[in-house]
Amino acid sequence: MTDDDRPPIGVLDTLRATPATVRYLLGGVLVNQLGAFVQTFLVLYLTHKNMSDGTAGLALGAYSLGTAVGTVLGGEATHRLGARTTIVIAMAGSAPLVAVLPLLARPGLLAPLLLAVAGAGLFAQAYRPAASVLLSDLMPDRYHVMAFSMMRIALNVGAALAPLIAAGVILLDWDLLFWIDGATTLAYAALAYRLLPRHAVPEPAAVSVTERRATGRAAYAAMLRDRAYLAYLAAITLGTLTYVQSSVSLPLEIVDDGYPTWLYSAVLATSSVILITCELKITAYITRIPTYLAVGLGHGLNAVGLAVYGLAVHSGAFVLLGAVVYVAGLMTAAPSMFAHPATFPSHLKARYLAAMHAVTGLAGAVAPLFGVYLWERFGQGFWLMAGLTAALAGALAVYGIKRDADRRAAEAASADTDLVEPVGGTA
Repeated sequence: MTDDDRPPIGVLDTLRATPATVRYLLGGVLVNQLGAFVQTFLVLYLTHKNMSDGTAGLALGAYSLGTAVGTVLGGEATHRLGARTTIVIAMAGSAPLVAVLPLLARPGLLAPLLLAVAGAGLFAQAYRPAASVLLSDLMPDRYHVMAFSMMRIALNVGAALAPLIAAGVILLDWDLLFWIDGATTLAYAALAYRLLPRHAVPEPAAVSVTERRATGRAAYAAMLRDRAYLAYLAAITLGTLTYVQSSVSLPLEIVDDGYPTWLYSAVLATSSVILITCELKITAYITRIPTYLAVGLGHGLNAVGLAVYGLAVHSGAFVLLGAVVYVAGLMTAAPSMFAHPATFPSHLKARYLAAMHAVTGLAGAVAPLFGVYLWERFGQGFWLMAGLTAALAGALAVYGIKRDADRRAAEAASADTDLVEPVGGTA
């Protein structure tokens, strides 16, 4: 029976096909995300410690730079050391750096603080390529998109609950935020070491260091020559730039239009509930259509949702409507977008996933600067620009993913032709 002959993938079908090791992996991701307070609360914490706004911004920039470097190093480490080892090292390395931040958050220790923050960001994000590689290796191919959707849900559940946990912790002691963050990170390292397989797929034959380096150079060279994948990375970059505006420029729009701040809280709550409760079911439907159509439709919805935010000046209802449409686009496009690098061969997969996470991190770091500047300059017109940017991201994603699918189909057809012997043999 071929994949085309099999029944459509459903939510229950996916859950039954999910190995215990994948459940452990996703559980670890959730535990880690529940205690991930550094990036969200670092600026508030440092200003609470009577450090200047400039110092707090510099620390956040150091963390963002560390995350971008960490994803690249994480991909390389995954290829050389294996996914489980990389996750354990990354989480075990991040835990003490996060826990020590309260001791460094004081005048006269700026350099050690920035180094610790950058190191925490590096280790904290180095696990992501490894987790993605392990997820793709452990799940059957036909469930890959659903599997990445489950990982997104684990991340979203953690991201939704973490601020609620933090609100209670802050009432007791601000320093507890970082000690809990370090403890949950260390718990993830222990879970990974104890429950995740050392080798999800058969270990390749031993190769020399020189051969590994040559393979690495070849993988990155292949990526730079791959116009389809470069278009995909450009789509990820533009999509992230627009995605961040929902948490950066949208609050500014709400306040500027004279709406109460609870409206933004309502947007966040609505978006989280929809994502957590509906994404897996939506993903079950989009796996029945070509991937490039799913990402194109999703980015189209993103574009419409962002443009609707521009009507917020007329009614607060447009804020909620724009959020619902935008979240629908995320659920339609994001699982396929983030699963795409995992479809490449094993010698490319870790590096391609790392590149995707790296550009996502870099785009997320610079998005607030661009967003605030452009929103202040263009006002309501900013949201139309954001919508057009999301549409361009969709066009690039469709081009990249469809071109790659066509190339693989041609290679498969060529391989099948080569296997067919000529009638009557050769002369």
